[in-house]
Amino acid sequence: MTTATVYPTAPDLCTDDYIAVGLATCFIKEEGEVHQVKIIEAIPSAALEAIVKGIPTSYEMAWGTTLGAVLEGDSPKRLPEFPPEAQFSDEFGFRAIAAARTYKIRPEAQVHIPSGTVRNDFAYSLERKRVLNSERIVRTEDNVKQHDHTHKVL
Repeated sequence: MTTATVYPTAPDLCTDDYIAVGLATCFIKEEGEVHQVKIIEAIPSAALEAIVKGIPTSYEMAWGTTLGAVLEGDSPKRLPEFPPEAQFSDEFGFRAIAAARTYKIRPEAQVHIPSGTVRNDFAYSLERKRVLNSERIVRTEDNVKQHDHTHKVL
């Protein structure tokens, strides 16, 4: 007899596994204009540990919760605490599973935002805007000039 897993792509995880989910202020560039949007996204343990040390971040607040509270199969679930105008990040399910694995490896990171609590004392800053749909266009002029002897055997 086979047992069904809750997350077919992540048999090592269950609905009770810890995850931190943040509300970030991001920007989208459309037709030369920049629009502000609120994004709900999973925060990996390393990023959370850096944020709580005081680095500037686009996260206004973060919730400590369980994977089952924010993810049903591959579909995101909205917590009642999330603002109604907030949108889930692209590939939220995939990223949430990846973030949950980081907390299984480093369970000590869970103490920063215990499950069932919210934290909003981050160094929130919009000085460096997170533009979600920006494109990097690489041109020939961007290439670094190298010395003649760089690839020669002397």
